[in-house]
Amino acid sequence: MNKLSEASRIIPATSIREGAGVIVNRTIGTPMLRHYDPFLLLDHISSDQPQDYLAGFPAHPHRGFSTFTYMIDGHMTHHDSMGNHGELYPGSAQWMKAASGVIHSEMPKQQLGLMRGFQLWINLPAAHKMDRPEYREYSEKMFPVLRFPEYTVKVLVGHFEGVNAPIIDPVTEVTYLDVQLQPDKAFRYDLPNDNSSFIYVFEGYGQLASQAVQRHSLVILDVSDNNPITFLAGNKGARFIVVSGKPIHEPIVRYGPFVMSTKEQIDQAMKDFQSNQFVCERAWVNQNH
Repeated sequence: MNKLSEASRIIPATSIREGAGVIVNRTIGTPMLRHYDPFLLLDHISSDQPQDYLAGFPAHPHRGFSTFTYMIDGHMTHHDSMGNHGELYPGSAQWMKAASGVIHSEMPKQQLGLMRGFQLWINLPAAHKMDRPEYREYSEKMFPVLRFPEYTVKVLVGHFEGVNAPIIDPVTEVTYLDVQLQPDKAFRYDLPNDNSSFIYVFEGYGQLASQAVQRHSLVILDVSDNNPITFLAGNKGARFIVVSGKPIHEPIVRYGPFVMSTKEQIDQAMKDFQSNQFVCERAWVNQNH
């Protein structure tokens, strides 16, 4: 079993109010982990209390990065200033390349009281920050699921065991997996040595190398020793996401929903938003059902 180096860290989630008062569990994007190149933010919504999420995320801008939203339970609607409308149901996902500018809203709809899902922000290189925006939706049936005796893997972005997800990110080569692991069983996976990679456990608990990993914890993975990561589930099993991406190695200047390469670009984003010149082009819409 691989040994975690001193560079590897466990980041417990912090409860934060976002949008109009939605409670999210945040790991990347907190004082403990400002960013993890190319990843800028990871929010986990997990509540069976409607007051925690029904206020939603009213219209707000983004520029300079992409977002990937994955719904596990519940229902969320998407609207943006360019006329796009989307519906996220259990198991579905949305990829939005904000790039030069998108103003959108994400509003939860109560469905049996339960709301669970993730949103990941992925940085764009300076050369692509002012690209035209893109928006794509994917229903649950679009994602391949591999079933093994010890675990199942839903391939959301990238590749796994020769199987391709419907979402391929050519810029940062992101891989994003949803893994459900049986009690006391192990999941082993080879990750690229030069990537930034992590696991986030959201059901059950387990062990990575000799370290215990509790629910709502993110583990930064150091894979420089060429060993596969090995996660051993506890006696109640575990469910977690595995995410990996190619670092950009460029300056990150962030102000709220804007992530650019220089302070001057942030100032310009604010001026554009305040003068109603923020949205430059209509997003390319590609809905997959």
